[in-house]
Amino acid sequence: MGGYILRRIAVALPLLIVISFLAFVLNQLSPMDPAEVVLHAQGVPTITEELIAETRAELGMDRPFLIQYFDWLISSFQLDFGSSYVTGKPVWSLLGPALLNTLKLTLVSSAFIILFSIVMGVVCALREGGWLDLSVRGFSFLLTSLPAYWLAALMVWYFSVKLDLLPTSGMDSISSYILPVAVIVIGYAGIYFRMIRSSMLSNLNEDYVLYGRACGLSETSVIMYVLRNSLQVAVSVFGLAIPVILGSTVVVENIFAWPGLGTLTVNSILGRDFPIIQAYVLVLAAAFVLFNTASDIINAAFNPKLRKEF
Repeated sequence: MGGYILRRIAVALPLLIVISFLAFVLNQLSPMDPAEVVLHAQGVPTITEELIAETRAELGMDRPFLIQYFDWLISSFQLDFGSSYVTGKPVWSLLGPALLNTLKLTLVSSAFIILFSIVMGVVCALREGGWLDLSVRGFSFLLTSLPAYWLAALMVWYFSVKLDLLPTSGMDSISSYILPVAVIVIGYAGIYFRMIRSSMLSNLNEDYVLYGRACGLSETSVIMYVLRNSLQVAVSVFGLAIPVILGSTVVVENIFAWPGLGTLTVNSILGRDFPIIQAYVLVLAAAFVLFNTASDIINAAFNPKLRKEF
């Protein structure tokens, strides 16, 4: 098992290096000179070529590209992503609290998504073709197809404005989580529940289920074996679900004024604050790689065959 973990980490590290390089290149592809962005943010009335050149030298942008990249990469390992072009504050002092707030929203939403997906996936698989299975699948398909921004606006109007039950924005109390979590769960639970259902149905048709029943095992024991094997797929699915949700909270956070990564990133894009955008891309991509690696390791712990195949 230790060798498998080392091999997975050996694959993940070069991938992270490539992602970091692509994130750094974003700064170079911008149509506007970053030095000019800094001067605009500082409110400089007249921007000259000499002033731009001086600012580039202060920011270290006059050095060779690869030297800039390696300096930024080494600093990134220490969570030093430079300073914001707009506010002048260290990027991590802005990104860190926003990341923590988004993680809170993501983990709460993911917990409900996982719970709902497993329960409804198992129940619908055991009642394949029945009215419950058909109605749940149809209803989940309808809810999943609803645009997040429309659903969020509708829930704010009904629960916050009309009924005056829940806050419309912020994260001041537990009640502030209800609406944004509900929007995220509605958007994703239907997708992952169908995956669990398909995995359960696939395992229910395997030969070992027939043999188990023929040998006199109770239906509960058979279902538990099927559930255990089906959850191997669930680990991979939910391992990637968390970073997917982490990166897709932009709409929800902006509608509910949630002080997280989504709100910070949109403001940074509008203000052309490239260091924050670079750090966001790197952190999000690293989350995908790390969660994918972790899910593979967990699957290998349950299934020894996977350790030999890799």
